Amino acid sequence: MSKIIYIFIGVSLLLLCGCENLGPEEPMEFELLDGPIDGLSTSEQKRFLAGDIAFNDDVFTVENGLGPLFVGTSCVSCHSGDGKGHPFNQLIRFGNNDLGLPSMPTIGDGRNQIQNKAIPGFEPETVPDGLPFSILVAPAVTGLGLLDAVPDMDILALADPMDEDGDGISGRPHYNRPPKFTEIRENSVPIGNNFIFRFGKKASSYDLLHQTVGAYNQDIGITSLFDPIDPFSGLEEDPEISTQTLNDVVFYLKTLKAPIPRNQTDPDVIAGKELFQSIQCAACHTPTLTTGFSPIESLSFKEFHPYTDLLLHDMGPGLDDRFTEGNVETSEWRTPPLWGIGLSANSQGGQMFLLHDGRASSIGEAIEMHGGEANNSKAQYLLLEPEEKSQLIQFINSL
Repeated sequence: MSKIIYIFIGVSLLLLCGCENLGPEEPMEFELLDGPIDGLSTSEQKRFLAGDIAFNDDVFTVENGLGPLFVGTSCVSCHSGDGKGHPFNQLIRFGNNDLGLPSMPTIGDGRNQIQNKAIPGFEPETVPDGLPFSILVAPAVTGLGLLDAVPDMDILALADPMDEDGDGISGRPHYNRPPKFTEIRENSVPIGNNFIFRFGKKASSYDLLHQTVGAYNQDIGITSLFDPIDPFSGLEEDPEISTQTLNDVVFYLKTLKAPIPRNQTDPDVIAGKELFQSIQCAACHTPTLTTGFSPIESLSFKEFHPYTDLLLHDMGPGLDDRFTEGNVETSEWRTPPLWGIGLSANSQGGQMFLLHDGRASSIGEAIEMHGGEANNSKAQYLLLEPEEKSQLIQFINSL
């Protein structure tokens, strides 16, 4: 069901039940992650709706190209309500650079992602024996256009790969070579033919087109003009999704609004925000970023608050899955945005599944599982009084 229908139902219920019990400062539940950024033109709103329908309503079957092996049958099957995914629809990727192998082992057409579901007559894939693997839970997809529009120079300004300031934090950008179909951002800062990647758990995608093309191909088994190789057979096939639909989905992802913060005037939330700064959580989870120029005017030169630096950080042995992508060490992960984290349970069946693989069931658990560059912040968190821990978690929940 597309969001326009949800909104119609919501408005109808309001007309039937009255509005006197709704506080004007608190948005309704479906509005917290839902809807486009402000200021889209009429034509942009139409394109947003087209992408919304493709993302939320289109379900693939054998008749329109599904499989034969796949992870999900639609975009929304992994990104319910545009929020975080559930481990039921987890991605499983394998391979490493620790075994002394000349190159990463692969299956099928060269993939390293398991497609663990199959249409009748086919067997789902399993991880090859003896190889390490990582379970990845799908991220929320809201506010991505803002992250996409952050200039490279701003990301580099946050990097400190040699830890020159001595604070134990040495974030670095992931430089890699983008696929030929991507359009290089204006004012990029390349190193040779490599550019800054910023999307995915290990920043494995250059931009939202790269991310979306890969998701259709690897997660659903749907070929496109940009990636016509069938992930099962390894053979080139006619596109199973139109370029127009694919681009509409990318536009939809670019123009989904950021999550709406809640309870910002609550004294405990305010106190938690101060603790967040004082124990150096903000050293990686950067509160504020600003976009540069974007062809979508509503995204240009906007200040926003994602709580990420878009950099890779060594998170220590506890979060080392011995799995890598691109030019990323096995213990490195891109800082995930914290905005909307308090809404995670809404899209995860009523329970939180946090960190890259969903192993943490609460924000407190997730903090305690941090390591590596986050050891100092974790140690300071563990020394907080119970009331202070509660305030910190209430703040993070409010984002």
